[in-house]
Formats: sequence, C-alpha cells, structure tokens
Amino acid sequence: MATDAAALGTSRRDTAFFGHPVGLGWLAFSELWERFSYYGMLALLPLYLVHSLLLPGHVEHIVGFGALKAFVALFYGSADSAMALKAHITGLYAAFVYLTPLAGGFLADRYLGRTTAVTIGALLMALGHFLMAFEASFVGAIVCLMTGVGFFKGNISSQVGSLYKTDDPRRANAFQIFLLAVQIAVIGSPLVCSTLGELYGWDLGFGAAGVGMLIGLGVYLTGRRHMPPEVPRMHGVEQNPPLTRQDGLKIAVLVLLLPALAIGVVGNQQISNAYPNWAEANLNLVFFGEKMPTGWLQSVDAIVSTITMLLVIAFWRWWEKRWTEPDELAKITLGIAISAMAPLALAMASAVVAQTHGKTGVFWVFVFEIFNDIGFANVLPVGLALYTRAAPKSVLGLVVGIYYLHLFAGNYFTGWVAGLYGEMPDVSFWLLHVGFMAVAAVVLLLARFAFGRTLAPAYKELAPA
Repeated sequence: MATDAAALGTSRRDTAFFGHPVGLGWLAFSELWERFSYYGMLALLPLYLVHSLLLPGHVEHIVGFGALKAFVALFYGSADSAMALKAHITGLYAAFVYLTPLAGGFLADRYLGRTTAVTIGALLMALGHFLMAFEASFVGAIVCLMTGVGFFKGNISSQVGSLYKTDDPRRANAFQIFLLAVQIAVIGSPLVCSTLGELYGWDLGFGAAGVGMLIGLGVYLTGRRHMPPEVPRMHGVEQNPPLTRQDGLKIAVLVLLLPALAIGVVGNQQISNAYPNWAEANLNLVFFGEKMPTGWLQSVDAIVSTITMLLVIAFWRWWEKRWTEPDELAKITLGIAISAMAPLALAMASAVVAQTHGKTGVFWVFVFEIFNDIGFANVLPVGLALYTRAAPKSVLGLVVGIYYLHLFAGNYFTGWVAGLYGEMPDVSFWLLHVGFMAVAAVVLLLARFAFGRTLAPAYKELAPA
C-alpha cells in the first residue's frame, strides 16, 4: 500500500474546520488539554520546589532524592543552594520531555502505531500528575511524566502533518492553529492549577493537571475517526519504501539545524525557569491590596501569545494574497530575531530596578511578552511544519522526535543559564540571552541560503500542473 504524502494527506477540499480538515480541530482540542496539564504542572514546579519540597522537613520524604541529586550533578554539577537545585531540576524536566519523543516516535513508527502510543502517553502523564500530589513519589512522578510526553507529543503532532499533501501550503498555518490551542490552554492552566496549588494546596494543583490529561485522552479517542488512518503493518513493521539518498540528505540537514534552534529558544524557555523568580523579586505584582500568584504570569504570557498568534495567522493570510509567502526557514529566522528583543526588555527593566532600588511595574511584562510571542508564533509551529514537510513519510514520527531534540537541548541549556541567575547582575543575565538568540538567527539565515531548496522547495514548484 502506498504511504506517500498523497496517500496520507487529506484532500484540499476538506475545509470544514476554518479552512482546514476537521481532524485538525480534534487534534488541536486534544493537544489543548494535554498542554493544560503540562503547563499547569510547569507553572507550579519551580515554586513548589523552592517554597515546599526542597525545604527541611519535606525534602527528606522524597524517595530516591539522592539518586535525583546525582542525576542533576551529572549534567550541571553539584548545586550549592535550593534555588540552584530548583533551576537545574526544572531545566532537566523541561529538557527531557523533549528527548523522550524521539523514542516515542520510533516505537510508534515501527511497532505501536500512533493511536496506541498517544493513549499510553496520556495515561502515563495522568498518573504522573496524580503522583505529584505526594512528596514521597516525586521522582516516580517525574519519570512517568517524561515518559508519557514521549509517547504523546511527537505522535499527535505528526498526525497534524499527515492531514496535508506535500504540495498543500496550508501546513504552516495548520500548525499555527494547532499551537493556538496550546496558548488557550496556557491561559487557563495557571489560573486553575496555580490558584489551587499556591492558595489551597499543592496536591490540588497537581491533581487538576491530571484531570485535564484524562479529558484530553477522551477527546482524542472520540475524534480518532477524523484523523489520518494508521499505516498498515506487516509483522509489526510499517510497509514503507526504503529511504533514498535524498531522504538521508534531508534528515542530515534537519539534524544540523538543531543546535541553532536550541540556542534560539533560550529566551522563550526561561519563562518557566528564571523568569518567575526574577519577576517575583523585581515586579510589583500587588493589585487592589492582593498579591497576584506568580504562576499567573504564564496566563499573561498565554493571553498575549493567543492574541499575537491570531494576528500572525491573519498577517500571513493577508500577505500570501499579495506577495510570495516566505519559506519556513525564513520565517523561523525572522521569528528568532524579533523574539531576541524580549530579553532585551527585561535587561532594561533590570537596569531601572538597579537604578531606583525598588520594584518596577508590570509594563515590562507586556513589552517582553509582545516581542517574545510575535517572534515565537513564527518559530515553533513553523518548525513543526518544516520538519513534517521535509520528513520521509516512513520515519515521520521519528523525525518529529528529532525536531523536539532542539527543545531538549534548549531546555537543558536554559537550565544551565538559569543557574547563573543571582550569580551575575540581572542586566548582564538577560543581555546574555539576547546574544545567544542573535547568533542563532544569523546561523539559521546562512542555513536557509545553503539548504533551503533541499528541505522545502517553493510550493509553486510542487503544485500539479
């Protein structure tokens, strides 16, 4: 049976969901709930570690804490303070959830199929969230969560790409809509999970994340008939043509792009690591006499990101009706360059705090968010579009897992950089991020000129006569 893009892709006449296949709606809504659980957990994790779990009287209850510290030291060296240990644990967790999709994609491609892999992943993640409610099971919870994301994340993203033929230019727009669902989830998850966790008990916040994951699984299984069919297998292996030399070249180039992509995300990924602690120390978060939970900053990020994502989607639809739309690598380069202005805003805010010796206003939050979110509306979803378009279909899940390796490396790198927070002036800390992102943008621009046509030829070159 043929397994090329034409066989897997959906007809362009399928426009029932805002001009896209109806399966995109089900996949986006499933991802919304999975991201609700993930970002609810991530909003709580750095605060939970500093204000509860790593304190005397609590840390002694963690089963396997010695092994966890040894694992952290393997990557970052020994941590001298609870704040540094928090940064490193958060960085490693946020990193490894993007490493495990490599194994999850391989197992789905070769043995399990996407439906089974996504189901296993969702159940493991729900279990991990519920285990987070108990101090003793923290290490086991983190293992379940990282493994579950590995089965879930890449395999649901690859199904989005499989909705479209290779010559269908809606692909990048589809992933922006898919990521828009993520932003909607991030609006709600800190409001629910952070409020419950910070005000009423950490166990309630983590439990809410687990319930969200189970809802996501229910949505996915309900809408499965509208999604791309599983590719038939013979003796556990998909019936696919062998990889060609051109396929190998594409995969090699996609791998070579990963270091630049990893460095380019450092400013964005810091939102869940050093940024909350910086905001807590430097921003006036009191409204009408009440202090806003710091975790709500993720909701602010999500609200701004949702608005900017809608504007970016509308902008590119407007642009393509008048001019030639830039290719994926050009959009990614532009996005990283714009988002580099975000940590520059935090450096400026830090300079104000250093000069006035008092906390500054939340104005700087919005400057940071606007630049960051406009930029990353053209980075993460467009990167998924590029990798699913360029990937040989026989290893689509594996290649999506390869794409997520840049977030593994980026989050590991972000955790290392976050460990410098407090060890150097805040202005220098954020300017360091600006420099890293500027270098990444230059490297990707050069790669676009060298390999752009190899990875993603213009859509007009692929359109049927």
